[in-house]
Amino acid sequence: MQKTFELLAIDRHSKARCGRLTSAHGEIDTPVFMPVGTQGSVKGVSPRELRELRAQIVLGNTYHLFVRPGLDVIKHFGGLHNFMNWSGPILTDSGGYQIFSLAKLRKITEEGVEFQNHIDGARAFISPEVVMEIQLLLGSDITMALDECVPYPCKYDYAAQSAEMTTRWARRCREWKRRNCETAKRGFVDSMLFGIVQGATFEELRKESAQAIVDLDFDGYAIGGVSVGEPEEEMMRAVEWAEPILPANKPRYAMGLGTPPQLLELIARGVDMFDCVLPTRLARNGTAFTATGTVNLKNAEFILDKNPIEENCACEACREFSRGYIRHLIKTEEILGLRLITLHNLHFYLTLMNQSRAEIEKGTFDQFRKAFVTEYKTRDAVTVE
Repeated sequence: MQKTFELLAIDRHSKARCGRLTSAHGEIDTPVFMPVGTQGSVKGVSPRELRELRAQIVLGNTYHLFVRPGLDVIKHFGGLHNFMNWSGPILTDSGGYQIFSLAKLRKITEEGVEFQNHIDGARAFISPEVVMEIQLLLGSDITMALDECVPYPCKYDYAAQSAEMTTRWARRCREWKRRNCETAKRGFVDSMLFGIVQGATFEELRKESAQAIVDLDFDGYAIGGVSVGEPEEEMMRAVEWAEPILPANKPRYAMGLGTPPQLLELIARGVDMFDCVLPTRLARNGTAFTATGTVNLKNAEFILDKNPIEENCACEACREFSRGYIRHLIKTEEILGLRLITLHNLHFYLTLMNQSRAEIEKGTFDQFRKAFVTEYKTRDAVTVE
């Protein structure tokens, strides 16, 4: 299989672009949103429903799948695609964010990360080589190099040391794959490997990290270490500093982002790929996304509301149910309520990407972005953990 990223259109008034990424399990049209299936499942949604939503690719997590169910189980079922009954592309995050979140349970050295897992506290160790071996067994279409995600705020010296180690780890990931491609199964040979840019909130470090990772010549490039508590303007600057250095003929991925307006702003800055837990996480709190902002369906104002979550939405929840009924389900803790909002939110995010691609192709994305951001209101606090 020839791994390709083809640029199809570029917006006249921004850096927004349409592309097509070819993977072993199918083509991916960008900009693309990847529903998060951390543990081999997008919470509350079946693979059939994901296909009906026209999700092109889902995300799994190397750390979580390594801890549970474990590699022996995944191997027994013939890889993650078979295990979760998903025939489309899968990207697996290397676990760098989980290393960040396990700060009190881990020790980082040049060799890798020793940690206590969050399930039973058992000791474990992952290194760049181990991360690549895990992703080989998972059968990922897009694999991620191991990185260290530093906290916010972070001192310059630590951020510099961390970014340099992330580059060294990226080199080891690349070398491990190169050495093992001759003996690895076909799918792994065809998989893509993305490097990750770090550097915290420091312009010099972001640019240096981006150049160092680009020099290693990966199949694609991710901007990591964002959405870790920094103000939104810092997040945008981190992307703006790295993007000009990233090759135009390779996909760019902003990890763990974001709200609908943030996605459009990042598309305008030249980013192609996104993942975020917000559509599913906020659904479990009763919050739905609409074109004019978030709606908390727990609120009493919706008790007698016969309208759908959003007018003219084609999702199952909006076609068949009222806000009043969904509110009843949420208040009585019926699982159907959480599922319906989840389906709506994922539909909303995926449709936003479809609209963005269409607007880029027409040359009107910048007007679309400005109008959407102006109309969108966050009525409830939205955070990404």
